[in-house]
Amino acid sequence: MIELLLITTVPTMILAQGGFPSWWLIVATLVGGSAAAGSANTLNMVYDRDIDAVMNRTKNRPLVTGEITPRAGLMFGLALGAFSVVWLWLTVNWVAAVLALAANLMYTVGYTMLLKRHTSQNIVWGGAAGCMPVLIGWAAVTGSLDWAPLLLFGIIFFWTPPHYWPLSMKFRQDYASAGVPMLPVVVADTRVARQMIGYCVAMVACSLALIPVAGMGWLYSIAAVASGAWFGGACVALYRRAVAGNARKLGAMKVFHASITYLTLVFVAISIDPFLPF
Repeated sequence: MIELLLITTVPTMILAQGGFPSWWLIVATLVGGSAAAGSANTLNMVYDRDIDAVMNRTKNRPLVTGEITPRAGLMFGLALGAFSVVWLWLTVNWVAAVLALAANLMYTVGYTMLLKRHTSQNIVWGGAAGCMPVLIGWAAVTGSLDWAPLLLFGIIFFWTPPHYWPLSMKFRQDYASAGVPMLPVVVADTRVARQMIGYCVAMVACSLALIPVAGMGWLYSIAAVASGAWFGGACVALYRRAVAGNARKLGAMKVFHASITYLTLVFVAISIDPFLPF
């Protein structure tokens, strides 16, 4: 997830530049972004080590097994976070540094501490932290924000629920055992799938709105329409399988993998489009 969202940073920087930014700026931005993301993940695992211990997919994390102590994890996470802010401030600009700090706080405090264990909409609002790399990438090039990066933010924001909820369907027993109220744990699959379709529609709308706002060309336009229709079809197919009521053949992970392919296709198109002559 982090690798994929960091990869969205480079296409955003290309779009902001209208060409290829300097290699140094790209490397500096990715180093700072990686450190900020690593900090957020580390602090998340420090805080969540109690529930990680009862979930099969997380029970072997080093803070659960005792390989790393909570104090060491906390110090490492804070050090990475401080480094990311200072690094981006000195090598990129203060706007990117502040956005990286905001993303870290949104994830560690907003999602991990306040939302994750208390609301089924945790990933919706907590997922906003994962949208910040596009804002950081745009600010790294321009020193400011505009409507185009906000639409890119919207694409990832509305993409997050139909990306993550299928994974939650697959591991719903883990979340239920840990007392984490992910939406697929507390409501029927049909209701989850309906909401996924709604978020997918909003996601595609943002991707299409980017065409006039950022002056996107034919390649991106085709990619946005085709990949959006394809991923939307995957969500509709999941809904139909949920209505059929066969949990063993729900195929949630197919939609999860399709979501990754969708976002990859859209941002690859964003990175290529500025170089085309028309």
